[in-house]
Amino acid sequence: MMFRQIAAAREGQEALPPDLRPGSRARRMAIGAFGMNEIGVVVPLVALIVVFDAIKSSFLSTSDIEAMLIALSYIGIIAVGETILMISGEFDLSVGSNAGLSAVGAAWTMTHGVPAALGILIGIGIGITVGAVNAFVVVKLGIPAFIATIGMLYIGQGVTLLIGNGYPFYPLPSLIGKIGSGRILSVSYGFALLVVLVIVGEFVLRRTTFGRAAYATGGNREVARIAGINVGRIKAVSFIVTGALSAVAGILVMSSVASANSDIGGGYELLVIASVVIGGVSLFGGVGSVIGAFLGVVLLQVVQSGLVVDGLSANWQTVAVGLIMILAVGADVLRRRIRVS
Repeated sequence: MMFRQIAAAREGQEALPPDLRPGSRARRMAIGAFGMNEIGVVVPLVALIVVFDAIKSSFLSTSDIEAMLIALSYIGIIAVGETILMISGEFDLSVGSNAGLSAVGAAWTMTHGVPAALGILIGIGIGITVGAVNAFVVVKLGIPAFIATIGMLYIGQGVTLLIGNGYPFYPLPSLIGKIGSGRILSVSYGFALLVVLVIVGEFVLRRTTFGRAAYATGGNREVARIAGINVGRIKAVSFIVTGALSAVAGILVMSSVASANSDIGGGYELLVIASVVIGGVSLFGGVGSVIGAFLGVVLLQVVQSGLVVDGLSANWQTVAVGLIMILAVGADVLRRRIRVS
């Protein structure tokens, strides 16, 4: 009952006439396709695959599909955490530097005699620490996430360079190489982990008290607080989860090349945010799903790979990402206007 009241207050639905409240046929027709975030991603995704395959038949070759799945798994793993964080009303721009710092930190310990398993745990611990610091600065100190996480982005990059001095760390234990080259059910460990995280993340958001509280917090923080939700704790946990998954992604990148350098995670923050927004997660909080974010990651990877396979300059990838993100945010704004109109 509490969460129904929160949702109603958040959308201003208490002031709506009965025939336009949630669940009514008129309301569903008014929202239409704008309320179906995942379908809104699937349609252009299928269209792009058909177009790119028509231009060059090798686009859907086994080797290209495998390469795309490996590449999108790194961004996708971080996107799961970023989705939960954005739904709760915040975002993290330091995920790329966190991935690089965690990977370099783990590699440094391994090259100084620490066993591979412990080194991986240390790397994940670094990611969790970065997420916890972001949570403290944003939640406790009240510094806007944009400023706090950009600051952490530069701090992470600086510390990474200080640790490695610009040089890569290698050789690493054989276990690291096995993780990078390992397969389960014909897909990489990274993509298999991504699938598991998408399922778990979707379950947490849709079927648990934490998930409902995250939606309520992102939808209307004050109403959620009045309803008894610990808004600060929800946001803090979301920051920490994002930090941990950033570290996992960085370590997977490290394992794929059996070395670690300061380039790991470079530019990931833009790709992660773009993918999540493309997948229907609102920049304003309270709206979205992990499945939608996953589809956004796939769509963005299809665009990037399609441009390369079709012979266009890699520089067009950045242009395409920017354009798609602007369109996705525009759709989000329009969708919100329709819901409150």
